[in-house]
Amino acid sequence: MERRGISDRALDIADRVERFVRDQVVPLEPQARNSAHGPSEALSDRLKDMARAEGLMTPHILDDGDHLSQRETAAVLIRSGLSPLGPLALHVCAPDEGNMFLLGKVASPELKDRFLSRMTRGEIRSAFFMTEPAQEGGAGSDPSMMQTTCAPDGNHWVINGRKTFITGAEGAGMGIIMAKAEEGACMFLVDLPDPAIRIDRVLDTIDSSMPGGHAEITIDNLRLPADQMLGEAGEGFKYAQVRLAPARLSHCMRWLGACIRAQEIAVDYVNRRHAFGKPLIDHEGVGFMLAENAMDLKQAELMVYWCADALDSGSQGSVESSMAKVAVSEALMRVADRCVQCMGGQGVTGDSVVEQVFREVRAFRIYDGPTEVHKWSLAKKIKRGWKDANPA
Repeated sequence: MERRGISDRALDIADRVERFVRDQVVPLEPQARNSAHGPSEALSDRLKDMARAEGLMTPHILDDGDHLSQRETAAVLIRSGLSPLGPLALHVCAPDEGNMFLLGKVASPELKDRFLSRMTRGEIRSAFFMTEPAQEGGAGSDPSMMQTTCAPDGNHWVINGRKTFITGAEGAGMGIIMAKAEEGACMFLVDLPDPAIRIDRVLDTIDSSMPGGHAEITIDNLRLPADQMLGEAGEGFKYAQVRLAPARLSHCMRWLGACIRAQEIAVDYVNRRHAFGKPLIDHEGVGFMLAENAMDLKQAELMVYWCADALDSGSQGSVESSMAKVAVSEALMRVADRCVQCMGGQGVTGDSVVEQVFREVRAFRIYDGPTEVHKWSLAKKIKRGWKDANPA
């Protein structure tokens, strides 16, 4: 594991996280296998109780409320991902980790005390209400298409709209809602459940690691006090950028850990399994796949720490996080696919987490913007740079 620029304190936390995930969380993985919409609340509560007992709840957030640096957070969150249940147990999974980061940067002291403190203690889960149904022309990778509205009414705001793919909404204790006003995009904090927020259905999706799954939501005349607006009216897109780059990167961190574990399982399998007179590892086709995995994993790790360094320098990191998100998600997809292939029929069963990691990483290529949107955005920046260097 990368150790340059990481404090002894953070390395100790990372080591403790790895021991906890490997020794205590991994044995509980079979209990989550039969749930289509993520681990049950009972299992989630048990895992969090175990993390609290080890002093590892939200381990990247220190007792005084400060966060580890992004480089140090990477060391911790990569280890958390060694099991699909690890981020849930430690309360560093999406969308909670990104929401806690955003509230820590933008929320007022009163809102931090009311919402953030309960989240950092792992008492509640959260949801981020941004994406909207495509068939209704709503916001997806292009947030400017947002249809959900908010309007002032005395000392309250009234919100109406539809949202979809809202991770963890079912069972969440609070939410961050994005809506548009005359001033521009706004964000609001809301206690959940709320009778004005209806879960229409929980979608059937390829992934299954996030409790509550991904829901389709109707918001019908939700009235919120003005002091539950996050920051200022019209600044919602700016706040989304505060959250976006670190959240993209933390996805990379967690799924890198998952693919490191998948590689370990595949390596163990091909060294024990024999065919045609020798272990599978000694067949060149199999050995080459695992060698390619080792290279992809190392390149993904280096991209994660490179982007973390950019964020730690004070940069918004939009370019770096787009590059990292694409490079890491595509590399990890190759890794997960090869692990399945090396294990043959065993790789597509639920007897190990390899098939789940494959499914989860496939969905990760779409989370926080699909590969093609990031490439398009990067290409626009490349064009802009050329035009700046070659004025007419």
